[in-house]
Amino acid sequence: MSERDYYELLGVSKSATKPELKKAFKRKAMKYHPDRNDAADAQDKFKEVNRAYDTLRDDNKRARYDQFGPEGVNQGPGGGGFHGADVGDIFGDIFGDIFGGGGRRQQQQRGHDIQIEITVDLEEAVAGVSKEIKIPTMSACNICDGSGSKDGESSTCTTCQGQGQVRMQQGIFSVQQACPTCQGKGKVIKNPCNHCDGQGRTKENKTLNVKVPAGVDNGDRIRLSGEGEAAPAGGVPGDLYVDLVVKPHEIFQRESDELFTEMPIDFATAVLGGELEIPTLDGKVNLKIPAETQSGKIFKLRGKGVKSVRSHRTGDLHCRVDVETPVNLTNFQKKLIKQLSESIEKGGNKHNPNQQGWFNSVKSFMDKLKS
Repeated sequence: MSERDYYELLGVSKSATKPELKKAFKRKAMKYHPDRNDAADAQDKFKEVNRAYDTLRDDNKRARYDQFGPEGVNQGPGGGGFHGADVGDIFGDIFGDIFGGGGRRQQQQRGHDIQIEITVDLEEAVAGVSKEIKIPTMSACNICDGSGSKDGESSTCTTCQGQGQVRMQQGIFSVQQACPTCQGKGKVIKNPCNHCDGQGRTKENKTLNVKVPAGVDNGDRIRLSGEGEAAPAGGVPGDLYVDLVVKPHEIFQRESDELFTEMPIDFATAVLGGELEIPTLDGKVNLKIPAETQSGKIFKLRGKGVKSVRSHRTGDLHCRVDVETPVNLTNFQKKLIKQLSESIEKGGNKHNPNQQGWFNSVKSFMDKLKS
């Protein structure tokens, strides 16, 4: 009986990458492992997917298999089964999922990371600021200095002889697991600290100063290494992640490194021109408004935006003009406006070119509808 195609066995295409092969193999191996599947043919299928992965994970074997099929890799030196394969590398991470342990010594336990959120003003985000924060956390016990031991001493675990792992038989395989007595540390504490009950850490509110660099934006994150929760029994502490929220500003809107603002101007300034004081994050600047400025006109003030925390480029400030129609006029003022309007109308289209252009477009549009 001929062997099934190795790619078909793993459920991948012939162009599958090594990470895709490994993921597919892990899924199949967990499905057919005899300790998880009691079907009569589970062990044979388990060996099949092992053989397929052992071949396709090796570039030379895969090339021979693609050209000659199974015969190209099952003959000669190094061909077939697990000959020459690093079995620990193939099965190490799978044992971790199936049995809760692995073939490698357990790493030192690490404390949990902490994530908090702080709010800053736009001015603080642009210029940088230092913020004092208080966080509830698990910190190293100050009585036993995080060791968990009352007298500072520990002894070698007798269950694992200080190795941190024990060997267990799982079906046809012998698998190493973290020692259940010392949780993989290799040491046990005979006299636990009364203050922390041997955990090496206690609950407390910790105060920190967080330096917010200049140019940060809404949603940026600051990582403070080692400022997270302390790990049990003197392990490596976690990290603190500070997420930034920038409050909306009453004058400016920010987009990346650019600032935008709406600038109302009176009718006379728009018509005759003038000079206005414009607020920026660096202080006030004078902006010249040319005569006959239309509503919607945008003036760009270069270098008056935000200096990026990443590229160090400084953005611009964009000021959009909004011509304000006068309100609450007296009868005399209304009379003057009417006289001005009549005078402008006598000048023809030259005073209102945009208006005339719009009416011409409307007339053309209506004519098309009628035709």
